[in-house]
Amino acid sequence: MSKLALCVLLQLTAAKATPLDDILTKMDRAAAAFKSMTADLTQTAYTSAIDESQVSAGKIRIKRDRPGETRMLVDFSQPDLKSVQLQGNLLDIYLPKLNTVQEYNLGQNSSLIERFLLLGFGTSRNELTAANDITYEGPDTVNGHAAAKLLLKPKDKEVASKVQKIELWLATDTGYPLQHKIYQSGGDYQLFVFTDLKMNPSLADSAVKLKLPKNVKKETPGR
Repeated sequence: MSKLALCVLLQLTAAKATPLDDILTKMDRAAAAFKSMTADLTQTAYTSAIDESQVSAGKIRIKRDRPGETRMLVDFSQPDLKSVQLQGNLLDIYLPKLNTVQEYNLGQNSSLIERFLLLGFGTSRNELTAANDITYEGPDTVNGHAAAKLLLKPKDKEVASKVQKIELWLATDTGYPLQHKIYQSGGDYQLFVFTDLKMNPSLADSAVKLKLPKNVKKETPGR
């Protein structure tokens, strides 16, 4: 094959790449390198029945030693002090004003928590496409940062009955998530926005672990 023919072939191959392919490739690279993150988190929970939004703000830390082993700690400062810890199948919610920690065993649902709450942090292209039908919605801007907006529709019927669709904004330069919006049945949604995002900082195990007082009261709701 001549150099001219090879050059033309390479140009044709490159031309076939789509914006969706490009951003998913960047997300794949980011996933392969992902070990930890810290960010300021704003969570908006909208309830359609009463047309009301509740906004919570705090700091999130995530550490992943290996695929499938993710630890997370969110310290909310607004509207009330609250800490949420995810360690494997266990989810703990600490309420300082009540000096109470609520303990939940998520069982098989832990994978769903990781899929939606931690969406895009360590998520590979294959994992995302296996679970969702994906549409590229176009370029956008999130807090002044250039982003690619994706629309995800869960393939699993049971999941789709609870989560109708997800909008995901990935930074066009890094492929990391800037925000995602989860639409639930009945018109409710959850919006997660990440700012001051720091990827792969050095985090000690204690940075993703609840610090509980010795006299804390323990509850296991649902039991």
